Amino acid sequence: MSYLHSMTCYTEGIRPLVPVKWRSLNGLMSVFWDAEGQPGAKGYYLSPDPRIVVFFNDVSSHILMSNRDASSGSHYRPMARAIYVPAGVPLWTNFTSMHRFSHLDLHVHRDRMLRFLSPSVGTSAALAALRQPVEIQDVGPIETLAGLLVDELSAPSKNAVYAESLVGSIVSGLLHIPEHEGGQASGRLTQAQMNKLIAQLEARGDRRVTVSDMAATVGLSESWFANVFKQTTGKTPMQWQLARRIEHAQKLLMETDLTVARIAAQLGFTDQAHLTKAFRQAVGHTPAVWRRLQQIR
Repeated sequence: MSYLHSMTCYTEGIRPLVPVKWRSLNGLMSVFWDAEGQPGAKGYYLSPDPRIVVFFNDVSSHILMSNRDASSGSHYRPMARAIYVPAGVPLWTNFTSMHRFSHLDLHVHRDRMLRFLSPSVGTSAALAALRQPVEIQDVGPIETLAGLLVDELSAPSKNAVYAESLVGSIVSGLLHIPEHEGGQASGRLTQAQMNKLIAQLEARGDRRVTVSDMAATVGLSESWFANVFKQTTGKTPMQWQLARRIEHAQKLLMETDLTVARIAAQLGFTDQAHLTKAFRQAVGHTPAVWRRLQQIR
């Protein structure tokens, strides 16, 4: 994904000490600043995309920050070593004294941020994390990752995927990701989510949907979905799908004159023998015997 960040930025009394280092990657922009702020220096920043800032030195006693109109000093607080600013959240800064600082700016497109997080934690948890600002003083390994990324900005030596993976690690290490995805603290799917899955399955003529597609339908990661699905239904997603296909086979046996072979093909079974085996295990009779029993009742 090509990406050009469009942050609104106004600064006063802040100047770079060396040329800015930057690199445009897939859906994101990495920028390294080594700069100096004069006493009373100010800055205003507003981006339509999520933004991460990692400082390489402690600036808490020199730089103040606020997410409200800078006209009121009561809203200011010390700048943290690493911050995550959600899309559309304004940031004001104010220098209380002259200070040299260096920091890494990461401008990341929202969709790219979701691609970092969703495969592991699910769309719901990723979206919740993107909405929550983060400010931490103990940066720990995040500073190490940021340093490696700056090295790659200064002298690119590897494929871009290396730099992108470093950004992904910073994102996952900094953002607050809910412990239970999508609010599923009970470990069960809601009825609304089950209704979506049923509708998805019914829309498929052969009644076959991948676990990945089912998970995406309810906004969960595949691994978490498989866990909560079994907690909800007592079956794995594939067992549940098979049961519903058998139910549909019963309906076709009762309401149509289709042969068992035609029904097997329509419902996505390999052949008649495959349907017969699954049907006998679920119902206790072969499809042909079950149909005759229904006709004499």
